[in-house]
Amino acid sequence: MIRLVREDGLWIATLDRPDKANALNEAMLRDLAEIAEAAAVEARALIVTGTGKVFSAGADLGAVRAGLATSPLWERLSGAIAALPCLTVAALNGTVAGGATGMVLACDLRVAAQGAMAFYPVMRLGFRPQPGDVRRLVALVGPARARMILLAGAKVSTDEALAWGLFDRIVPRDEVVEAARALCTDSLAAGRDHATALKAMCVDASLPR
Repeated sequence: MIRLVREDGLWIATLDRPDKANALNEAMLRDLAEIAEAAAVEARALIVTGTGKVFSAGADLGAVRAGLATSPLWERLSGAIAALPCLTVAALNGTVAGGATGMVLACDLRVAAQGAMAFYPVMRLGFRPQPGDVRRLVALVGPARARMILLAGAKVSTDEALAWGLFDRIVPRDEVVEAARALCTDSLAAGRDHATALKAMCVDASLPR
């Protein structure tokens, strides 16, 4: 249910469960975490995308009832993506919801299809978001807008997400992956050490002084 394509230094991981809106189960989360961890050694850019009209509906409800909502796999996955020394891009073929938001927030950039939305219904469902998700969300959109999403359950539209900084670029649905590839071009052409150093500088500049 997770397809991985390696094209030289570019890795593309695709959520491939369109009949279930790419809802994530334990096996998918583990596979994604292992891909992200392996990418730290081998990849020079990573794209995460999905098939169908939805990027991911979040956790599979059957798996949630079995305890997936509190699994450490969520934080393992988002932490592995955030720690990658290479460029990471979420190519959102459609709406992202719930726990799947974590891996999207952990990416360096987010390219979204026109019409894609974002929402994280933890208040309504009675779950707590992963701590890393909250930190990254606040860093991107600010505390007030993070409260809109987490406490008020706001469903953020494409244009609103772009204005807030939650999405970085909007493109037609059939151009999402190609747009993400284009953003990776310079990183793939550069030396790995140079790309790693530039990413580290961006991280350091974002830290509070």
